[in-house]
Amino acid sequence: MEKDAEKSAVNREGNLEAPTRHPIAWRDPLFTDTAALEAELTRVFEICHGCRRCFNLCQAFPTLFDLIDNSADMELESVDRADYAKVVDQCYLCDMCYMTKCPYVPPHPWNVDFPHLMLRAKAAKFRAGKTRLRDRVLTNTDVVGRLAGIPVVTQIVNAANRNSVARGLLQSTLGVDARARLPAYHSRTFRKTWRPTPLKPEPTPETRGQVVLFATCFGNYNEPELAADLGRVFEHNGIAVRIFESERCCGMPKLEVGDLEGVAALKEANIPALAALVDQGFDIVAPVPSCVLMFKQELPLLFPEDEAVTKVKNAMFDPFDYLLLRHKAGRMNTDFQERLGKVAYHVPCHQRVQNIGLKTRDLLMMVPGTSVEVIERCSGHDGTYGVKKEFYEDAVKIGRPVVTRILAAEPDYFMSDCPIAGHHLAQGLGSEAQPVSRFALLRRAYGID
Repeated sequence: MEKDAEKSAVNREGNLEAPTRHPIAWRDPLFTDTAALEAELTRVFEICHGCRRCFNLCQAFPTLFDLIDNSADMELESVDRADYAKVVDQCYLCDMCYMTKCPYVPPHPWNVDFPHLMLRAKAAKFRAGKTRLRDRVLTNTDVVGRLAGIPVVTQIVNAANRNSVARGLLQSTLGVDARARLPAYHSRTFRKTWRPTPLKPEPTPETRGQVVLFATCFGNYNEPELAADLGRVFEHNGIAVRIFESERCCGMPKLEVGDLEGVAALKEANIPALAALVDQGFDIVAPVPSCVLMFKQELPLLFPEDEAVTKVKNAMFDPFDYLLLRHKAGRMNTDFQERLGKVAYHVPCHQRVQNIGLKTRDLLMMVPGTSVEVIERCSGHDGTYGVKKEFYEDAVKIGRPVVTRILAAEPDYFMSDCPIAGHHLAQGLGSEAQPVSRFALLRRAYGID
């Protein structure tokens, strides 16, 4: 009884327990009810106003605090409720406030989950038909990728993305900032060109030795070498690699604009087939942290009763986490042929919040003659946020400390677990700067052609 009383006192006064996440009741009518949503926004914003620990994360919190500080009596009560939308628009669901800053997350009785409250507000906006056409287009990654991947269209799109006149037109019509670096598209996509090497699976206590590679939209359409490098590195480690033929977008882009019905449709397209492959003895890996996070956290919270979602969650791995699990069982190839020198390594938000530790750093530092400068700070790109005209300057500002750290390190290579973040940071470093993926680095260290 005394221990229970002490535990309750800690929960009331400081909450030293690990954060926990509640399922997202997105199909409950109250989830997008205007009055209920406004009341919860007011409750949480009042708590944030009294705390202000998150002032140096994204722009959502400075926006909120400026609204309050510039109001008539410097209190939330004086802020126009219509201005709440300005705070919501600045949140890109990185989850860092929840995982690293907020002292009031569950199981604290105040039950603050700022990112998922912002998701709720975005869902209400989307359901009300107030989401911009630009945001609907940018989050339709499968459609955009297929169209831009048509051979002749690919050349036109890539040329237009480098043309100042075309970029000015794109900015004026869709609000995509003309200064933002946009990814190239490829007609020879990863899923069209990948040829696996037949290998016999060698399981370990924590891995099955054969994986389904969820290439992601970016790894398939925009940077096929990203997924190919991952695949070759895995095969070099004796891991059989299979592509996911019926792959659709993981749903993270649609989640970020509150299109939860769109997320549900993509879940129905991906999860049953992935779960069937898990039943056949496969693990799953993806080269982009946001997609791993989508399957391991967001979909299970949106669909907590779906057993297939849970099955996929338990079989999904970060690729370097997977390799290190193999290493623990003596099944990882450590015959490195080339030193990497100094690597500046940006740890993106969606990697940090997975709570798996610095697996990329740990693995790269196994390569002789390699040092790693770890930079744990937001890049500012965050999905589509960094290419939007109204947010581009903020995205550059958020990423500037990372750029400064990379320049100060004077590395031989710089990289981010998130390839999109890497390209955004490269823009801040200069027109000639190019990131290298962690899979390309490891492939180079192994000496794989």
